Order: sequence, then structure tokens, then C-alpha cells
Amino acid sequence: MTPADLAELLHGTAARVLADRDLDASVLPATLTVERPRNPEHGDYATNVAMQVAKKVGVNPRDLATWLAEALTAADGIDSADVAGPGFLNIRLAADAQGAIVAKVLGERDAYGSADVLAGTKINLEFVSANPTGPIHLGGTRWAAVGDALGRILTAQGGEVTREYYFNDHGAQIDRFTRSLIASALGEPAPEDGYAGAYIVDIAQSVQNQRPGVLELPEDERNEAFRSVGVELMFEHIKRTLHEFGVDFDVYFHENSLFESGAVEKSVETLKASGNLYFDDGAWWLKSTDYGDDKDRVVIKSDGNAAYIAGDIAYFQDKRSRGFDLCIYMLGADHHGYIARLKAAAAAFGDDPDTVEVMIGQMVNLVRDGQAVKMSKRAGTVITLDDLVEAIGVDAARYSLVRSSVDQSIDIDLALWASASSENPVYYVQYAHARLSSIARNAADLGLSGEGADLALLTHDREGDLIRTIGEYPRVVAKAAELREPHRVARYLEELAGTYHRFYDACRILPQGDEEPGDLHTARLALCAAARQVLANGLGLLGVSAPERM
Repeated sequence: MTPADLAELLHGTAARVLADRDLDASVLPATLTVERPRNPEHGDYATNVAMQVAKKVGVNPRDLATWLAEALTAADGIDSADVAGPGFLNIRLAADAQGAIVAKVLGERDAYGSADVLAGTKINLEFVSANPTGPIHLGGTRWAAVGDALGRILTAQGGEVTREYYFNDHGAQIDRFTRSLIASALGEPAPEDGYAGAYIVDIAQSVQNQRPGVLELPEDERNEAFRSVGVELMFEHIKRTLHEFGVDFDVYFHENSLFESGAVEKSVETLKASGNLYFDDGAWWLKSTDYGDDKDRVVIKSDGNAAYIAGDIAYFQDKRSRGFDLCIYMLGADHHGYIARLKAAAAAFGDDPDTVEVMIGQMVNLVRDGQAVKMSKRAGTVITLDDLVEAIGVDAARYSLVRSSVDQSIDIDLALWASASSENPVYYVQYAHARLSSIARNAADLGLSGEGADLALLTHDREGDLIRTIGEYPRVVAKAAELREPHRVARYLEELAGTYHRFYDACRILPQGDEEPGDLHTARLALCAAARQVLANGLGLLGVSAPERM
């Protein structure tokens, strides 16, 4: 019996108890909360439903809890239900009901933890979207790891997810990038507002290799050649780096296409016609304060050029025209203002602002020997995705970036994350999976498996702890999807690994010496198989490998 099963049983029981006493069962929440108590001695699960409902129906909470306890104790799968404090219910499951969790995992395998709550929802998930003017820095690397994990989690909940990269190939930053390449090709210092680093030298040389004589072209042709070829080379490097990091996109959307197609102009005219764009001081302004923004935003500047938000507005409309029900934007720490302006833009078009979600990620710092690492060998000014992977590997890089809430800045200790020790969270989780894989191999050598196990034999406290932790996995994944918090899966996996290691230390799994294999060995092998499956499923959601040997 999973926590969800128990919540359903509790809801049905509570409805019957209230109805039998002519009390209003409609006051019950649609879903009742059952949680694992901090102290295992208090039971397998606890609920405060009696305290939630008693006042609404005019009875004493302890009385209602007592009625619920009596009804639950008579239910299949419940060993006991006891009243504690002012009306808490502590519940213990029967051994066969706990064993059913193991059977469920082994029956569903890769699908365990999946659900269909987002079925039919088309989600556009835009992340990374780094400018094609340099390698991906640590902030973009964090979004690569978190965004890809979130995409996997939303898909596991039934969402139809499109991963999208917004390719910023329009604007002043591309002009600076082009001037930097040309300066390098001419052997001149980088422009004051330009880009520097060994990668600029490499790309400038590659442009010349692809376009011999490019420096002798008329200035406008030369500039266009360095711009178009240089941006393409930089973006190919970005895509290759992301692919090696395990991140691929379904759509690469070119910002410039919004201007070339007339989409920006069309959006502006639509807003003018609706009265949500007004002319003042030589510029066109969006009435964003009418829709919750802290100030109105310039859309067309006084020089006639489009402000950056003009592209954002047209881009949102394009996403909606492609049929997306939800547009999630994952932006850097300096983009807080985008939350209100993007929602205001949606509302100005008469759309639902809730179709826009903006996630803001905080900074990432690398630490070596207690000191911040500040310079990249290749980029010159920032630490890049390539630098992080070179230092600690793909798995550790992805896991280290996912395991904390994006609301928090994080320090990544390179020595810790590169170590083969239990202090390294990703090693700790992966080692649990490898250890379980080793047990499965050793069992197979003995001709043993968990098939046909009598799971009611799993009555040891450590077995119960492990089963209940396994049973929490679907709820963790659902919450991670609902709150857009992939770190919940990582933290859960660490809890599961720790619970498994404690079980391993307390319970003999395989027969030793001349000991004959028994039913308990078979049951414990089934439990191990379930734990291994959940570890693999969770690591898969994070885009981290589940090694069979370490």
C-alpha cells in the first residue's frame, strides 16, 4: 500500500465515518495528507485529518480520531491505528500491505513514479538560451542540468514537453561579437566592449579558413561574413557541448526570424489596435502597469528600433500559436523584471497570464582548496560548462547543479565532487545502485532471484524503513513536477541510498557459507530489486547514469 493508496483508503473511511454519524462529509479535502512520522516508533504513517475536519462538523478532534482509528483498524492492510495528542492518527500497515509496494515497483519497473496528471498539456520549456557569443558559462550550465531534469520530470507526469533553445542572433551583442572576431583576425586588441579569450582567436581563424580572403572583402561583406560564419561556429560549439552534457533540444528558435518574418511588427500593431500600446516622448510604450508590472515598458524606442521586449512579446505569441498551453521560461539571476513584464504582455494580448511561468536561477561558484575559481582557460573571463565537466565529469556536474533549489546560490567544491567517497552525494547514490547490481549478480550466480517472493516476510524495522521510502517516490516526483523543483528528486535519492545502506548493514540478503537459501532471502532480493529500480528511475529523471559497477 503506497502513501497514495493509504490516503485514498483514509478518505473513503473518513467519508463513511462522518456519514454514519449524520455529519457533513463534503468538508473533507479532496486529497488527504499522510506523512511518515519523524519518529518511527509512532507508526508507519501519520495524519491530522481529524484535526482538520472536526471543527467544521462540530465534534471533538480526539473523538473523531478515535472513530477513524476504529474504522481503519478493521480495514484490509492496516495493522493498527492509534490516536495521539489532540487528534493525530498514527497508522501501521500490515506486512503484506507494505510488501505490496515492492510488488508494485517490480510490476511497473521503469514506469514506477510516472503519472498522467499532465496528460494533454503541451508545455514549452525554454532554457539555457545563452547568447552565441561565447561558451556556456556556469549560470547557463545550471539551467542545462535543471531544465533537462525538469523536462524529464514533467514528461513523467504525462506532459507533452518541447525543449526549446532561444537563439539570440539579433542585436547589439552579436555586433560586439563580430567586431571582436574581426579585431582578432587583424591582430588587434579586442574592442573595449567586446569579447576576449582563446575561443575568439580560434573562431576568427576558422572563419578565415572557411572564407579565404575574407579580410580583403569590402567592409560590409567582411562584417557579414564574420557575423554569419562566426555565430554559426559558436552555436555549433554550444550545441556540441550541450549534447556531450546529455542535453538536446527539440527546437532551436532564431530570434532574428521574428524580425525577418514580420512577427514583431505584427505584434506591435496588434497592441496598438487594442490600445495597450501608447505613444509618448517619441517612443511606443506597453501599458504593462495595467497588468501588474511595476512600470510601463518601451517597446519601440524613440530612434524607431525595437526594444528587447518587442522580440519577447512576439516570441510569446509565436509559442501560443504553436499550441502550447504552458510556456516556462528559465532565466538568470538578473532577470527578475521579466516575470511581471512577460505576464503583462500575455494579459495585454487578452491571454491568461498563468500560461507564462518564469523561473529565476541564482549564481553558481566553483571552489578549489577553499578558494573561488574565477578564470577559464578557454573563455578567459568566465567559468564554462566545459571547465566544470573537465574538473568533475558529466554525472557529478549535472547532479551538483540539480540537487539545490534554483532559488539558492551554490558553491561547488571541485575536490568533493570529484572524490570517490560517501561525502560526495552523487557517488553515494550511484554506489548504492552499483552495490545492488552486485547483489543481483551474486544472487544469479547462486541461482537465486526475488521472483515469487513472499513479501509479507519483510517485517524487520530496516526492511520497513526501506519499503516506506520506496513508496514515497511517486509522491516526490509529483511534487517536483508541481513545484518545478527537480532538486526534490535528488534529495530523495540520497535519502533512499542512506536507507538502503542501513538496511544492508542490518539484514543479511544472501545465504552465507553452508546456509541454505530460504524464503526470507528471496523476499529480501525482491526488496533489493525494487530499491535498485527506484534508484535507476530517479537518476534517469536527473539525466545521471546508474552504474552497475564502481
